Amino acid sequence: MVGVTITALSLVWLQIPNKIAAGGVGGLAVITYHLWGWPVSLTMILINIPLFLASFRTFGPRFGAKTLFGAAFISIMIEFWDSVIKITPLTKDPLLASLYGGLIAGIGMGIAFRFRGSTGGTDLAAQLLNRVSGISVGHSLLIFDSGVIALAGIAFSSTELALYATITMFVTGKILDTVLEGLDYAKAALIISKHSAAIGEKILTDLQRGATALTGKGLYSTAHKEVILCVISRAEEIRLKEIVRTIDPRAFVIITDVHEVLGEGFKE
Repeated sequence: MVGVTITALSLVWLQIPNKIAAGGVGGLAVITYHLWGWPVSLTMILINIPLFLASFRTFGPRFGAKTLFGAAFISIMIEFWDSVIKITPLTKDPLLASLYGGLIAGIGMGIAFRFRGSTGGTDLAAQLLNRVSGISVGHSLLIFDSGVIALAGIAFSSTELALYATITMFVTGKILDTVLEGLDYAKAALIISKHSAAIGEKILTDLQRGATALTGKGLYSTAHKEVILCVISRAEEIRLKEIVRTIDPRAFVIITDVHEVLGEGFKE
């Protein structure tokens, strides 16, 4: 409910007044609102009804119920923000509207998805297309949202509005990922060295981090080596590289971002 409420606020506060049709059912509703004056909430319900029926039949009653709730509640909250509170647009600048509209929508959708909710719309259509055709959900979403943005550019006779909507779609996706994955990311390191035992000992004693020795084999040299896997905080990355360089300057090290770490020393 909180996630859907925030998503509806993004539409009423920023996207609808500035003709930002950033894909999805909401984007289609923005187009019909400015062309023919159809209420956004009503348009979204009408589009979501066949999607709900298809999801109920394809994915079962539990998923269908979630979809029905999300689709109905977002329409109710759009009416709430628009009619009850009569909220005024935050800005008339389309660039600001596209950036902050995407930010707020991403937060709302991220909260809803994090708790296995649904806002209806093209994310549901993408899952249906995936089930029927085998096209990935990500590619399906890109197809639907790009189609809506292109339609908005034609309907409003404005390439600029289509470009602003693309910015909103991109920002929404990035913020949604951040909400789902979290801001506090760590670093994972894979270290290949002839002196893996000494490096591992230093990691245990100096960094006081756990490490795991994996068995590896060089395909070119056919030599067997231990590969050290350890997860560290961002602040410990420099210290880890210093330890490896001191013991074995010729070691092969891979360090990558890890967006969520569960277990001892990190989150439960």
